[in-house]
This record gives sequence, structure tokens and C-alpha cells, in this order.
Amino acid sequence: MVLATGGLGYIGSHTCIDLINEGYDVLILDSLINSPINNLEKIKKIININKKNIRGKLTFQKGDLKDKKWLDSIFKKQILLKKPIESVIHFAGLKSVQESVLHPLRYWEENINATLSLISVMEENNCRNIVFSSSATIYKPILGFKLTEDSIKEPINPYGNSKLAIEKIFHDLYNLNKNWKIINLRYFNPVGVHNSAKIGEVQLGTVTNLFPILEKVVSCKLDKLMIYGKDWPTFDGTCVRDYIHVMDLSRAHLAALKYIKENDPQSISINIGTGMGLSVLQIINAYSRINNVNIPFEFVNRRVGDTPYLVADNSLALELLDWKPLKSIEDICADSFRFIKESQNF
Repeated sequence: MVLATGGLGYIGSHTCIDLINEGYDVLILDSLINSPINNLEKIKKIININKKNIRGKLTFQKGDLKDKKWLDSIFKKQILLKKPIESVIHFAGLKSVQESVLHPLRYWEENINATLSLISVMEENNCRNIVFSSSATIYKPILGFKLTEDSIKEPINPYGNSKLAIEKIFHDLYNLNKNWKIINLRYFNPVGVHNSAKIGEVQLGTVTNLFPILEKVVSCKLDKLMIYGKDWPTFDGTCVRDYIHVMDLSRAHLAALKYIKENDPQSISINIGTGMGLSVLQIINAYSRINNVNIPFEFVNRRVGDTPYLVADNSLALELLDWKPLKSIEDICADSFRFIKESQNF
């Protein structure tokens, strides 16, 4: 049994579909703070479409990870059912850079306390395998240079600070008890949608990421796309990011679980990205060209917490994991547009 905290979120939902398709029994815990409950039905529909290939089972429980008594009861129930939780993928957490700047204490409280509660209950129930959803925001950006796992860690926003703090907690935990198997997957910029085009990124509250905003513009829910800054120190003045398709990111989690199963206890961090940087203007141009749509945009002031350049050196992932990115920016843009059209009739 794999426990997926925050498993109804954007990355979690895609990964849970792949886990079940690969034969894993999956228990999703989600507070629904960041995730729409209808993602559960979407997951079930997609699983049903692929039912001839399904071997794993899906279970869902709503709740808050900070409630240790509730969380412990779930672990103990699975033991009594003789289906113990053997591994955890920890997706749960608040995730908006801009919101974290406005509400830093909330990010510290939610992200840190939830993780402390989780690993305490895991230890008590002899479950010591975890894949953590970390982030490239923990790095100090170096203009023009790809970031390795050993690059300087110096977040410039509370969200990144909370992710780095959790990595340090895991580091200390492993040093205390070397029976733990810990992988921090440092995501760069997840984008795109499921191959079925029936589930994608739906942000509750203020939308801040490029592709969800772009999709709102294309579907006429917004008049235009705001580009935050045109004078960044990049080749065209807009921010450069490493955009990785969510299906490639999902497969990285399965590869991480396989790595944990096949290797000795350790605590490691691995970048998950494509190794290729694209600017905001390049994304707009690619999306327009590939899907034959017009995307009006306007330059506005920079946002606090943004950085000019974040691109992965993914060589460690290619070396250690049975994984490599397969999807191109053309795939990302085409899948996004299919999702817009499909979601009207889902």
C-alpha cells in the first residue's frame, strides 16, 4: 500500500493514476484545501477507462495531516487489515510562491507541522520509505547556469524556505535512524495534463502559475495574460523556466519508489526537470503556433518572489532512476489545449 498525501492535487492525482495502473494499492489522504474533490471522480473515471490494465485499488480519506491521532489510526487500521502502508509519497502542502510572501507564517505552520506529524506517525508504525515533493525554489538562482543538486540552497520566498526546512528535517531524521529510505524530488516547473486530457491543473483561489492563467485566456475566462516583468536579465527579458510535463513527473515518482525498493536505506535529493529552459514569451509563441490561437498579453511589474532563471541539471536523475523525460514543449502545449476543449464536456 502506498499512501499519497495531497493525492488529489495536480501532481498527486496524475501520479496516483499511474500508481494504480502499475498495480499499486493507493490510499489518498487530502484535506481538500488545495484540491477539488471532483478530482477523485476524475481519477476513478480514468481508471475505469483503463480498467483492463488495472491491478491496484484506490481508497480516499479526507483529513488534516496535522491531526496525529487521526493519522495514526489510519496507519494502524491498514496494519489490522493486513495491508500496511509500506511507502509514502508526500505531496501535501501549500504551494504558491506569491501567497507565501503574503502569508509566510501560514506556510511554515501548514507545511512544517504536517510533515512533522507524518514522519512521527510513520516512525511509530515502522514505515520508513518516503518520496517527498520538494522544489527547485530552494536553490539560489544562477543566471545562465543549470542547477545541480549541490548548487547553493538559498530560497528567496517563504514557500522555498519551507521546502528546504523539510529537506533538512529529513536529513536529520536519517542521521538519527539510518533505516529510513528518503528521496527528495526537486521539481522544476510541472505543466501539461494527463494523456486522457480529462484531468489537469485546477488551482483553487488565486491562479498564479503560467499555464493555468494561459488556459484561462485561451478559453476566454481572462482577457489577457499578464507577464510580470520585461527587463529580467534573460535573452528576451522574461523569466526562463524548465517546464516538465506532469506525466514525465508522475513517472519519476514511480521510478523513485522502484529505486527505494531496490536500494539500501539512504537520504538523497534528485532534480526532476528536462534540462532545457524556455522563456515566458517562448511559451506564448509556442502555444499560439501549435494550437493556432491568439494569446493577448500585457507586461506589468515584476512579482515579489520571482526569479529570472531556473533550469535543472537532471543528470543525477538520468543516472540513478529508471527514468528520462519523454514529452516535448509541443506535447505540453497540445495536451493543454485538448484539456481546455475536453473539460467543457467532462
